[in-house]
Amino acid sequence: MLIGELSRRTGVNAHQLRYYEAQGLLEADRGGNGYREYDENAVLRVKQIRHLLGAGLSSEDIAYLLPCAVGEAPELLGCPELLAAMRLRLQRLDDQMGRLAQSRATLADYIDAAERMSDRTYPPFDGAGTKPVLS
Repeated sequence: MLIGELSRRTGVNAHQLRYYEAQGLLEADRGGNGYREYDENAVLRVKQIRHLLGAGLSSEDIAYLLPCAVGEAPELLGCPELLAAMRLRLQRLDDQMGRLAQSRATLADYIDAAERMSDRTYPPFDGAGTKPVLS
């Protein structure tokens, strides 16, 4: 099937499919006209990639895991190297979540403190200048 058909069947745009191919996650043959041609297994492969991306895995992680993937969900066959890689990714996510929780708590403390001092403003605004903007 051509890339447009694969895109239609998986709901993944052609640009992303080409990216998956460039990352070594998806394989295509080239027809005589130079067009990418995918076999039926490409539909399953793209669904596996999407599920694994949804788990927060990088394309590098996914390239490592795909040979162990079975089914659409996918189920991953356990081997020591695979489990070690997934545990490392989980630890990175836990660390990131901890940092985000700390940032959130600190920001909430600043908001609480600002609300307690809502009758005072600093620096004083005279209306002529611009107000601070947080993004």
